[in-house]
Amino acid sequence: MKITIVERKVKIADDLRAYATKKVEKLDRYFQTDATSTITFSELRGRQTVEITVNNKGMIVRAEETTTDMFASVDGAINHIERQIRKNKTRLEKRLRSGAFEKMAAQNADVEEETFEVIRHKRFAVQDMTVDEAILQMNLLGHQFFFFKNADNGDTPAVIYKRASGGYGLIESE
Repeated sequence: MKITIVERKVKIADDLRAYATKKVEKLDRYFQTDATSTITFSELRGRQTVEITVNNKGMIVRAEETTTDMFASVDGAINHIERQIRKNKTRLEKRLRSGAFEKMAAQNADVEEETFEVIRHKRFAVQDMTVDEAILQMNLLGHQFFFFKNADNGDTPAVIYKRASGGYGLIESE
């Protein structure tokens, strides 16, 4: 597994770097081919955040954990990724390595598989508007995201959303 470590507003010690690398390398047993992963360390107001993203053939698994200790954040993010993989085991079988779950047979007994159920279906006319207008409309509605056609970019479908760290994000199709 190819591992990239990113440090944002924080310098990490070599023992933490080795610990995180060792933990992430254990995730390699789930994937058929060499996966790439990115471990991002950051600190904001005394809170230690670790974000782990694993990319394997276009399948992306991501987890973020924030605690007061970087080592605990690494452990929490790894556990979150393993839980995601176990929960969606049957949906991911074609993309995961065969035999990846043999060691976890006992653990799988207590993990129920998550079902995807659409509980609400909504249709609406998508309006042409600028990004600023979309943010205003989203805030007026009190939503966390808003779907619109971006008039600034040739009416491409786009989503504006509120970021947990503050500010807004924009997702556009190509």
